[in-house]
Amino acid sequence: MTKARFFKQGENAQPVSLPHTWNALDGQDGGGDYWRGRATYQFELPDPTPGKCQYIQFEGANHTAELLCNGQEVGSHAGGFSTFRFELTDFLQATGNTLDVLIDNEAQDTYPQMADFTFFGGIYRPVHFIEAEQCHVDLMRSGSDGVFVTPSSSGFTQVDVFTVGCDDSSVAVELLDVGGDVVAKGEVLAKPHTTLELEVKKPHLWHGVAEPYLYTARVVVMRDGQSMDEVVIHYGYRSFTVNADTGFILNSRLYPLRGVSRHQDRQDKGWAITNEDHREDMALIREIGANTIRLAHYQHSQYFYDLCDAKGMVVWAEIPFISQYIPGEKARGNAKSQLTELIAQNYNHPSICFWGIGNELTMGGEHEELYECLCDLNIVAKEMDPGRLTAIAQLSTVPPEHPHTTITDVQGYNIYLGWYNGETANSGPFLDAWHAKNPNRPLAVTEYGADALTYWHSAVPENHDYSEEYQAVYNEVMLQVFDERPWLYATWYWNMFEFAADTRNEGGSKGRNNKGLVSYDRKTKKDAFYIYQAYWSENPMVHICGARFVDRATGQRSVKVYTNATQVALLVNGVRIAKKTVKNHICLFEELPLAIGENQIEALADNGTNDAIILRGVEEPNADYIMPPEEIVAGNWFDDETGETMCMEYPEGYYSIRDTLEDLLLHPEGAAVMAEIQQTAAEMRPKVVNAVNGDVDSSYMLKSVMKFQIQRILKMVDISPQVIIKLNRRLNQLKK
Repeated sequence: MTKARFFKQGENAQPVSLPHTWNALDGQDGGGDYWRGRATYQFELPDPTPGKCQYIQFEGANHTAELLCNGQEVGSHAGGFSTFRFELTDFLQATGNTLDVLIDNEAQDTYPQMADFTFFGGIYRPVHFIEAEQCHVDLMRSGSDGVFVTPSSSGFTQVDVFTVGCDDSSVAVELLDVGGDVVAKGEVLAKPHTTLELEVKKPHLWHGVAEPYLYTARVVVMRDGQSMDEVVIHYGYRSFTVNADTGFILNSRLYPLRGVSRHQDRQDKGWAITNEDHREDMALIREIGANTIRLAHYQHSQYFYDLCDAKGMVVWAEIPFISQYIPGEKARGNAKSQLTELIAQNYNHPSICFWGIGNELTMGGEHEELYECLCDLNIVAKEMDPGRLTAIAQLSTVPPEHPHTTITDVQGYNIYLGWYNGETANSGPFLDAWHAKNPNRPLAVTEYGADALTYWHSAVPENHDYSEEYQAVYNEVMLQVFDERPWLYATWYWNMFEFAADTRNEGGSKGRNNKGLVSYDRKTKKDAFYIYQAYWSENPMVHICGARFVDRATGQRSVKVYTNATQVALLVNGVRIAKKTVKNHICLFEELPLAIGENQIEALADNGTNDAIILRGVEEPNADYIMPPEEIVAGNWFDDETGETMCMEYPEGYYSIRDTLEDLLLHPEGAAVMAEIQQTAAEMRPKVVNAVNGDVDSSYMLKSVMKFQIQRILKMVDISPQVIIKLNRRLNQLKK
């Protein structure tokens, strides 16, 4: 089904094509004011076939959905990312059937409620009208296919099939290799839950990007020699484990996981993307040489999980239990139901090795209920799927001995040293200290990253200049940190692509998280993209950094080259000026002899690749490349209510919003000022995040980010520039 009528309350209906979101534009333009509420989609349904069963299937609708068929209530679903179905058989007339679907992207007992990304509303994945014989594979089993294949690397294969209305029937299963040859088969009498045990001799193992070998299970429900229903499942044989000392092991071989995280939205589309968009995303991820993806922070499209299987990506799949625990049994049950659906619907994917049960949940405060909920979720995952590992992503402020670090099989930490706080070089010591205290617990870096806008540039990049060069330097350091610590079972850069976060306004960019290695529209690969390619890709490559940093004055004329070659020669205007040996996939050529005007720079690598850019020699640095400092807080002056001009100042020897909360507490009056900041955050945040009961535990939030710069914390809660300037002036009164 691709057409519907769409309307908000009080507005006229308009025709729309599915998939559809009502936030495609306002969800990406900044201000934190994108529309969240309740809207209706209306469909005309096909006429039902007499004697058959009818279902409607939604692959994704955010956050909640209520269905009415011909004015009668059919049911509801809470969870914006999973497949769900309703049976319509008893609600349908012979002809002229209408379905109304009420979608709400603000429902407060449904996760997520607080997160650093836009919650796009709408029916943003495909919708299908399904007819089935009276005897068929169960379509109402948590949105799954009703067939669960459990293969072992030895070839033993258990196939569980759930059916309805299939008395006096049989279930036949054929297992086929990639060439379509039957390698095992069996047939037994059908039960509501039928189990077949088959064996494949010497199975070809699914081995990541090198050999993503897939088998096919063809399941047919038979009655009187006739096929009643058929389901086809792709699956793979593999074994894996994680060792705290050596890392991830796939099929008894060390297999370090190095990859990226992914959000599913796109510029001007939101979450309403196409299969072509999915394929392009996968192609770009493969282009950098990644072998793993963290599919955050929710269940992704089945089409993309299929791509992960086919391309050999090892996947961390997770639910949107993120940032803040919502008290009460209803929300707790929602977390469980979303995890149940995630596992049931994705059980057959060989790419998935980790079930993520939560992300940065201590950010919203700690509760005994939260700990209990996480323990319950871990139990649900282990009972449904004991063959995979449970996982959780923690804030870097969570101490190694914290009880949350012992709930799941493996740990992940989100570390932003060198961006939100601290120095990038401190990432290694941080990881070493954690590993030393927990030598038997496998550890991954589930997030790390730095924002970059492709119009800001610097020959001397520094944290928070938002330059493309700082992002590149940051990632150079992090890749070295990871190379020196092979015991990290996985690392995932945050994020492969820029994504919408409508409350953000920083670096001169509104409504977007700009940490992506690739732009929101997928058209621009930032320089940092290529340092990953140099480390990870087996395909020969060379890349000259700084193609957008065109104007170069004296002191700005050094050029950096990324490559997986061993040596690189550099030519300026056709003249070879140097040939250098590559170290850590980098060659630096300092102060090139650029002529005033355009110069062609060419790199020739000994792996047979080359790259070229144009740089322009200029007399004076181009001031347009430098981000104005006020962009960090979106404004640097205003006239207050008395008419006085208030300016953002950073006087030497005095405090400012550039200091950390931890630094502030060193001052005798620091606690009092911190209380003022805390009160301001508590007052401002509810209007942005629609938190439960209009409040969050801002006290705990501030404690958890003590090492953050004050300006970063204020931006997290979307406080106005005027209020920020007033707080900065208050800080300027404190002498260090």
